[in-house]
Amino acid sequence: MANGPFGGNKPAKPQRTPLQALFYWSTVLGVWGLIFVVAFFAVFASDLPDTSKLYDVKRQPSINYLDRSGALLAVRGSQYAPPVDLDALPPYVPAAFVAIEDRQFYHHFGFNPWGIARSALWNVAHRGGPQRGGSTITQQLARNLFLSPAQNYRRKAQELILAVWLEMKFSKKQILALYMNRVYFGAGAYGIEAASQRYFNKPAAQLTVGEAALLAGMMKGPSRYSPVSAKERAARRATVVLDEMVRMKAITAEEMDEAIQEPVRVSATLANQRAQYFTDWVDAQVRSLVGEPTEDLVVETTLDLPIQVGAERSVKLGVEGHVKEGVQQAALVAMDGEGRIRAYVGGEDYGDSQFDRATTARRQAGSAFKPFVYLTAMEQGRTPDVLVVDEPVKIGNWEPRNYTNKYLGQITLQTALAQSINTVAARLANEVGTANVAATARRLGITSKIQLDPSMALGAVEVSPLEMAQAYAPFSNGGFLAKGYGIERIRTAGGKVLYDHNVEKTQRPAVIGSPALQYMNQMMRQVVNDGTGGRAKVGGYDIAGKTGTTSDYRDAWFVGYTGGFVTAVWTGKDDNTPMRRVTGGGAPAEIWRSFMSAALPRLKSTPIPGGTITPEPTQDPIGDLLGGGETPPAPIDPAAPPPAPGPTPAQPLPY
Repeated sequence: MANGPFGGNKPAKPQRTPLQALFYWSTVLGVWGLIFVVAFFAVFASDLPDTSKLYDVKRQPSINYLDRSGALLAVRGSQYAPPVDLDALPPYVPAAFVAIEDRQFYHHFGFNPWGIARSALWNVAHRGGPQRGGSTITQQLARNLFLSPAQNYRRKAQELILAVWLEMKFSKKQILALYMNRVYFGAGAYGIEAASQRYFNKPAAQLTVGEAALLAGMMKGPSRYSPVSAKERAARRATVVLDEMVRMKAITAEEMDEAIQEPVRVSATLANQRAQYFTDWVDAQVRSLVGEPTEDLVVETTLDLPIQVGAERSVKLGVEGHVKEGVQQAALVAMDGEGRIRAYVGGEDYGDSQFDRATTARRQAGSAFKPFVYLTAMEQGRTPDVLVVDEPVKIGNWEPRNYTNKYLGQITLQTALAQSINTVAARLANEVGTANVAATARRLGITSKIQLDPSMALGAVEVSPLEMAQAYAPFSNGGFLAKGYGIERIRTAGGKVLYDHNVEKTQRPAVIGSPALQYMNQMMRQVVNDGTGGRAKVGGYDIAGKTGTTSDYRDAWFVGYTGGFVTAVWTGKDDNTPMRRVTGGGAPAEIWRSFMSAALPRLKSTPIPGGTITPEPTQDPIGDLLGGGETPPAPIDPAAPPPAPGPTPAQPLPY
């Protein structure tokens, strides 16, 4: 034994009993836990949001979009309904949300430590894959009411603090009611009542088991599990919810089977919403016209809903009918002679892809750009019957070739445009000046950058379908500029007019004069009657237009018009890879004809204004220089298939 300080033995330190040890370490841990909690609150509670406005509802104003006849196209912005009492709902409705979002809701004190731990372990084990959240319903409510969705430690810590505060202040029933009345369900609907009205046209008190499961399943991602745009995914998610409800004994297995057997029918108004690409386009313009909305608005648009329905149908059927040829997407823009957009389709299926190919995409125009070359030539004194020579030509280091790899010899300019002869267009643009051609295109409505290389004559210019429609509009309306627009009027729900296009618009300038306008219409009629655009012909109507196909069949166009109405159609692939020999005279012309056949009777269209002028044939001085003869070649059969092989990938095609 050791000696003490006075020479005695030092007494042994008494050992704690297990009970004493438990008490001691509990006290130590408690003190340190208290210190941690105080520090935690000191750090993260110092800038907590104001909770005094718990029941205030702040939302973006809703915007109702109407077609030109007053029919509802779409609703954007937020929709709130009066809060619903949980006691007024069937018991399985709140049970569906508890089952899928927070099974321990009635047993935790705001957050679930075991749920957080499980989620953390999962996320570490599946780093780089889909991540799981461990938030309880109370935490979600705290985030929705007071915090931003930012993913950082401060926000998560404040979420925990506010969740505990909510649990101390409210009962479980009140928390669940707040949650269900505030959560976002997509489609602009906030709260269970608004969601029930928006998706099913019924009050929440009348929801079926299947409908409740579908709405609860949307909490994981309102857009990803939308019953409108993702029906199959939403149905699978609803089945998961039903399984969880059975496990919680909220419903029986028999009730689950009945719910699965009974199909859930989404509101026809919502499910059949049309013109979503168009609504996106004009929605982006509202704030620039009237500023940030502070109250509900009504936007009166130029769109014609019956025509729009036909446009969407024609695009969908056209893509499906040519899918074996590699056609994956299409876009269509139709406008009247004053620029009013009457139909607007940005893709084959808005539910599959919201990317707008009508205005956002820029694709090469191909030979659909040639009318600007020919118009420039007409304005410099040429006529459709001027004789030119189709033969090999070299401009600098560039040697354009024809689609057929054959040459027709002496032909008229009208035949050259109708058959989309590359050599003639290239030589003509070089003669009149590519800068002048670009100026003509810009004057008519092309707003994209136009490069001045010789290849621009064959459409090596990236444009949108909207640009092409408005640039062809002067051919259809007597020669006047027609800038495409979609909003006629914006007013408040109370009737106060905030914007009126008729007040804002100015006199439209003439951009094509006579006789150039008559010459161009004469030639582009021939494109449809006897040229590359034969498949666009609609019996009994005065139709003109131009086909366009780009290098290696990446893009195909048909832009056509009648009196006071023009439609541009594009087909291709989003990744800009080639289609299988699809030309503008094929899929685009067929989509155009399908759409216009249905639209023209409703439009009560008139002939293309201006009539025709038929001058005597004259000799082109360039033709003389190149030794062309006087006699035009025999007529070409437009139905005859072009001989193979086609042009090289670097060579723009004529159609």
